[in-house]
Amino acid sequence: MSGEPVLYFITHPDVVIDPAVPITDWPLSDRGRVRIAALASTPWLWSLSAIYCSTERKARDGAALLCGLRGLTPIERTDLGENDRSSTGYLPPAEFQATADAFFAEPESSIRGWARAVDEQARIVAALEAVMAQASGSVAVVSHGAVGALALAHYLGQPISRALDQPGTCGGHFFALSIAQRSVLHGWRPVDPS
Repeated sequence: MSGEPVLYFITHPDVVIDPAVPITDWPLSDRGRVRIAALASTPWLWSLSAIYCSTERKARDGAALLCGLRGLTPIERTDLGENDRSSTGYLPPAEFQATADAFFAEPESSIRGWARAVDEQARIVAALEAVMAQASGSVAVVSHGAVGALALAHYLGQPISRALDQPGTCGGHFFALSIAQRSVLHGWRPVDPS
C-alpha cells in the first residue's frame, strides 16, 4: 500500500453456532482459527501498530490470535460490535438471511426489532473515525460482516446495500482504507486466499 497508513477492516471467520448461547458469546471454530491465522502470510500484518476489536467473543478470538502472532495486545471497543439484533437472537439460516436482506433493503426501518441500518452505519463509522484519529501507523480492526458492509458503503460514498456485504456466509474477509484519504484502497478479500 505504498507505505501509507492503512486501516484493515477484518471480519471474523467461521464460528461455533449454538442457539443455546448468546450470539455475542459464540467463539471462533477451529476452521475459523485456521483461516484467520492465514493472515500471518500477509506482509501488512507485520506493519500494524495496533489491533482493535469488537467486544464480542468471535472478534476477540480473532484479534487475540492476530495479536499473538504480532506481539500486540488487542484493544477492545464496544462500538465496533455487530448490528444489534438482540430482539430476535439466533435465527435459523434461511430466516436470518431473509431478515438480513430486509435490514439492508430498508435501512431507515427497524426490521423485527433490529437496530436500523442507518443508525448502525453512523455508529461503526464514528468508531472507525475514532480509531483512525488516534492511529500512529497502520491498524487492523477485527469486527463483523454487516457493520463492515455499512462502513464500506459509507467510505465508497454509496447507498446502504447488501451488494456491498462480504462474499459467502462464513465471514473471514477484509477491506482496506487509506487513513489519510479516508478512501477505499480495495474491497473485500478473503483472509485465506488459497
